[in-house]
Amino acid sequence: MTASLPPDRMNGNKLCLDFVNLPFTAGDPVAHSTSWLEFIDFLTEKRIVSAVRSAELAGLTASNPNAAGSLLAQADRLAIAMGLVFRAMINKAPIQPEWIKPINEILRVTEGHDELQWDASGWRLGFLAKHEGLEWLLAAIARSGAELINEGTHHAIQTCGNANCRLLFYDDSRTQRRRWCSMALCGNRSKVAAFARRHGVKKARAHHA
Repeated sequence: MTASLPPDRMNGNKLCLDFVNLPFTAGDPVAHSTSWLEFIDFLTEKRIVSAVRSAELAGLTASNPNAAGSLLAQADRLAIAMGLVFRAMINKAPIQPEWIKPINEILRVTEGHDELQWDASGWRLGFLAKHEGLEWLLAAIARSGAELINEGTHHAIQTCGNANCRLLFYDDSRTQRRRWCSMALCGNRSKVAAFARRHGVKKARAHHA
């Protein structure tokens, strides 16, 4: 693949949360929007499609741009709807029926079954859809979101403690005290900022002493 996704967007600990954390879910028309290649890269990294299938899908923008555009728009609706649901769960707010509709639409059209499939790394369990369209690519994501909503454990879904970061994650740690989407990124930034504040206070006190 020629696209790559930021590693901090792969720390949600749930397939559906990593999906919601993709750039196109921000709802900001000015912000960077996930491209077709980035979307396929995500599906490949999450083993929803094989490397061979991802290479085929990567060329769809040239061979069938309408199909690629339609699926990307559907993915966008699904991600935004799930994001609204998860943030409502965090805030213990009511979940609106219209947010559930895009999830059920994908679950409805992706009737099929799991089947063992061979790829370069060995046998893996993959989803074989009866539906001939591309919506089946979103099936595992919709299922992951539906399971999380059904679980109803709002306390396990968290927003990154960095005020400038809105990424979501699922905290399944024993103490449930995880604060950051990524300790290597937002966690370290917080530590550096706290150190700078303490250092600045000490310098100010020394100056006035």
